Amino acid sequence: MPTDPSMPDSGEVTQESLQGMSVRTTQDNLGTSSLTDRQTLSRESLSHDLEFSTPKKTKHAQLDCPEEALWTTRADGRVRLRLDPYCPYTVHRMFYEALDKNGDLSALGFKRQGKWEHISYSQYYLIARKVAKGFLKLGLEQAHSVAILGFNSPEWFFSAVGTVFAGGIVTGIYTTSSPEACQYIARDCRANIIVVDTQKQLEKILKIWKNLPHLKAVVIYGESPPKKITNVYTMEEFMELGREISEETLDTIIDAQQPNQCCVLVYTSGTTGNPKGVMLSQDNITWTARFGSQAGDIQPAEVQQEVVVSYLPLSHIAAQIYDLWTGIQWGAQVCFAEPDALKGSLVNTLREVEPTSHMGVPRVWEKIMEKIQEVAAQSGFIRRKMLLWAMSVTLEQNLTCPTSDLKPFTTRLADYLVLAKVRQTLGFAKCQKSFYGAAPMTAETQRFFLGLNIRLYAGYGLSETTGPHFMSNPYNYRLYSSGKVVPGCRVKLVNEDTEGIGEICLWGRTIFMGYLNMEDKTCEAIDSEGWLHTGDTGRLDTDGFLYITGRLKELIITAGGENVPPVPIEEAVKMELPIISNAMLIGDQRKFLSMLLTLKCTLDPDTSDPTDNLTEQAVEFCQRVGSRASTVSEIVGKKDEAVYQAIEEGIQRVNANAAARPYHIQKWAILERDFSISGGELGPTMKLKRLIVLEKYKDIIDSFYHVQNK
Repeated sequence: MPTDPSMPDSGEVTQESLQGMSVRTTQDNLGTSSLTDRQTLSRESLSHDLEFSTPKKTKHAQLDCPEEALWTTRADGRVRLRLDPYCPYTVHRMFYEALDKNGDLSALGFKRQGKWEHISYSQYYLIARKVAKGFLKLGLEQAHSVAILGFNSPEWFFSAVGTVFAGGIVTGIYTTSSPEACQYIARDCRANIIVVDTQKQLEKILKIWKNLPHLKAVVIYGESPPKKITNVYTMEEFMELGREISEETLDTIIDAQQPNQCCVLVYTSGTTGNPKGVMLSQDNITWTARFGSQAGDIQPAEVQQEVVVSYLPLSHIAAQIYDLWTGIQWGAQVCFAEPDALKGSLVNTLREVEPTSHMGVPRVWEKIMEKIQEVAAQSGFIRRKMLLWAMSVTLEQNLTCPTSDLKPFTTRLADYLVLAKVRQTLGFAKCQKSFYGAAPMTAETQRFFLGLNIRLYAGYGLSETTGPHFMSNPYNYRLYSSGKVVPGCRVKLVNEDTEGIGEICLWGRTIFMGYLNMEDKTCEAIDSEGWLHTGDTGRLDTDGFLYITGRLKELIITAGGENVPPVPIEEAVKMELPIISNAMLIGDQRKFLSMLLTLKCTLDPDTSDPTDNLTEQAVEFCQRVGSRASTVSEIVGKKDEAVYQAIEEGIQRVNANAAARPYHIQKWAILERDFSISGGELGPTMKLKRLIVLEKYKDIIDSFYHVQNK
């Protein structure tokens, strides 16, 4: 594509701009020890090693044969790009151009033996090239995958970028996946190499290797296997292999890459049936990393280097685009949390790193909220009252004057005396942007953080939109909305009802290539005009803010023909009853609505599974209604009269606000255990798996309606 001088950063990076930099002898200076356990590279050795001798690598990739189809299901297929004035380019070019501005900046931060160490962008690039050569030596074929099964780490990033440089496809696998789930993904994506972090993950692969015809090697980086296994390499052994591949060989592969070819596969969590492999092109990645992040007000390093903490699964598109690809685009510093981040260590990392922007799925923010509530409940009377006062005046100010920079004296005093200290304790003293996505967030949680003077900015998108297609930011914010469409993208609502609610359909450079090997599913998702039908329902206000109302597949159609969206009713119950953790509405093809409820309980620090013990907030609720219960089993096993009566009264209040009688909850039950990933009711990003819940608790659900039929 021709250079567009009017577009920022669209010109070629000249040889002079990276004078004296070379890639010819990277292996001589990077050493052979573990990638993140080695001595720091000197600036002198880097200047010797980073000489880009041929300007051809920085030219805009030419689309050799403009394809007509907007989608494909072949790993080696190419698609017609939905072009706008911004020229498409490859992942390598995105990284290469960033080196000119950010080469000396810290790119990755990680902890070794209690101390933080850092890797610069120049080092990061060199290591990625070395990893790419290692993959080529192990036999990585074009349009085949490198699957990565491990917790977030520098090695995950090196492996991902190295895969793309080598012409392969990055495929993340959730660390919680069973051997059977790993086998399905590794076989479907034709993984030539699998990278794992621990012996536990290695054992999963060894168990299924015989069923993976394309698998040639496994690389392990976090631990060393107890004995030598054929075609299993430690990271140190693997890095040595790349010496045998010349830099010219790698450059030839890089130069041949096109923006419209697949470089990333993201597997949907598979709430129904087998997971689908979402194919993302190099253009999907580079365009979204640039414009999706701009819509979230992420700053380039020359303005302010963003600091983020990487802890959410990189096999999910939200974390991968936010941590990995956006980091390269803008020169952010990405610091890695410990593997037990979600079991409690995350807050320690946040305090040490002090991120400038932070993203969490709703459940992460809820856990932070519950911890603050727990600490507040155990505090002395004066401290607790001070916190409640400060949050009350701040919430009122943020609700009544959300865009005003002029804060009343009491609000500023509350922030200075109380809230600033709370944010500092959480590690958010320097955090200017806090994001959430991947699942709905309760109104209670959003209002709680507004009371702490922390706005939670929503984004909306799917794996199929490379992450964000709508974004909120400090200048585009409306409570409970998912923000506005990313500039350059399009949206339309189809089959709108009288309230303006319809199915959300999306178009733009974010839209995926297709589902790998699934033409029927691809044709269901992308219509003949190239619009992605999300299956989500929502409405747009007059200013263009999007409000998600539910999913078409979740819509309950009662036996009487009433269409009932479950999410608003479930949210109303949780808002009315702070003891409730999860609420799931039932009633499809039934005579009336019923509901399954779970109670808020503490999590096991080792497994993150729900325990029997109620949270402080739940215990407080029990005490308020006259119960002395402190465990779920006390309430459910003995059918605690005070708690059951309070819940019934709360449900009746929700019913009183319902639009009509068919929307009333007539029966309900409290389950003995909260929903969890291990229990199967929640997916990896804490989304409710409704079909699994219906099957798992079938007897309880049937009992609601059998009594009715007698």
